[in-house]
Amino acid sequence: MALDVLTRVDTEKAYSNLLLNQSLQKHALERQDAGLATELVYGTIQRLNTIDYYLSRFVAKGLNKLEPWVRNLLRLSFYQLYYLDRIPVHAAVNEAVNLAKRRGHQGISGMVNGVLRNVIRSKAELTLPAELPAVTRIALEHSHPEWMVARWVAHYGEAEAAQLAASNNAAPHVSVRANALGGSREALLERLQREGVAAHASPVAPAGVVVESAGNMAHATGFREGVFTIQDESSMLVAEVVDPKPGMDVLDCCAAPGGKTTHLAEKMGDRGTVIANDVHPHKEALVREQADRLGLKSIRTAVGDAKELAGRYAPASFDRILLDAPCSGLGVIRRKPDAKWAKREQEIAEISALQHDLLASVAGLLRKDGILVYSTCTIEPEENERQVTRFLKEHPDYVLDAGLIDYVPQAVREKAIVREGMVQILPHHFHTDGFFIARLRRVK
Repeated sequence: MALDVLTRVDTEKAYSNLLLNQSLQKHALERQDAGLATELVYGTIQRLNTIDYYLSRFVAKGLNKLEPWVRNLLRLSFYQLYYLDRIPVHAAVNEAVNLAKRRGHQGISGMVNGVLRNVIRSKAELTLPAELPAVTRIALEHSHPEWMVARWVAHYGEAEAAQLAASNNAAPHVSVRANALGGSREALLERLQREGVAAHASPVAPAGVVVESAGNMAHATGFREGVFTIQDESSMLVAEVVDPKPGMDVLDCCAAPGGKTTHLAEKMGDRGTVIANDVHPHKEALVREQADRLGLKSIRTAVGDAKELAGRYAPASFDRILLDAPCSGLGVIRRKPDAKWAKREQEIAEISALQHDLLASVAGLLRKDGILVYSTCTIEPEENERQVTRFLKEHPDYVLDAGLIDYVPQAVREKAIVREGMVQILPHHFHTDGFFIARLRRVK
């Protein structure tokens, strides 16, 4: 199963998480086998360029000359031999050789056997040269594209870039947000612990709870009952910074799948109106499902391009606006490991242009003294603080709101990058998604 998924990701540029979930549902593997398949898929993708760097020493004609399934069989086998310690070496090799026999012919199985046995003999020598430049070393040690690492070194320095890249290869933990209408975070913690789920309060998000080894929380009774929402801790901070009050008119410009939208409605006590807009018609149902599950009546869904919202609503219609903008997504690589190989550097400039247009298009919809919160799940300054700085230059009726700090927990103030009216959380700060949030006030 792992080989099938990896080969399709390689040849079709398919999303690994979607393919893997489909395969797991189709084959209904035992929990242990499903765990192994998941580890092999995500681990191999996470370590892809490092695996290829080492494997290239043992494949005379080059990895790219091999059939895709053979290339990916060698990759997932190398991952087991080099990175995992609970799979016996002979088992990993035998399984690879048997797969090669079933899919190919004697020559291919012999080649696979020879390559992997050479890897085993040379394992102690598979280290990175000491003289590698910093960017190349970090890129290979933690398996990221060099262009990405070069940007992070320039923005954050070598040490921070290395920690950031290492953190992206760690398994993401699961966090849930207590439904404020259904009870407190403390009540949710007590319930989860009664149900035998190991859980603790999030240091990042006031409504957040981190759960450990609990399986798929979407199958939990509390989820079906609307007691909690599954959401990353950093993402939960966004609605806290928006700070909507009961009775307000709130616009969520890019709302799907609805995690932040429902949080806004909960914080308002479900009193007032939250317009949840998204450009994709098929995603409107996702927001509606979340609102219904949580028992929220104040959310009104809408479908349309956020750049055209000014044509649908009168100027100064809203007390709060959230623009959780489309972005490069470089803060959520640990959840989508194939994204780091699919992204191209020029996409950052392209998405930045879209963000600029979105910000400009919704600026007039906010009332005087209202709050506009701009957020992204990326860690790129071009999409974050530089975007905000440009917006402020072009919109003198807006200022950064230094009051943002009041909505940020002490732990975040101490670890994250906090500037006036802006906060940047990097993935290694709390082992959460990387997230940027800016709070802007319209003063005239």
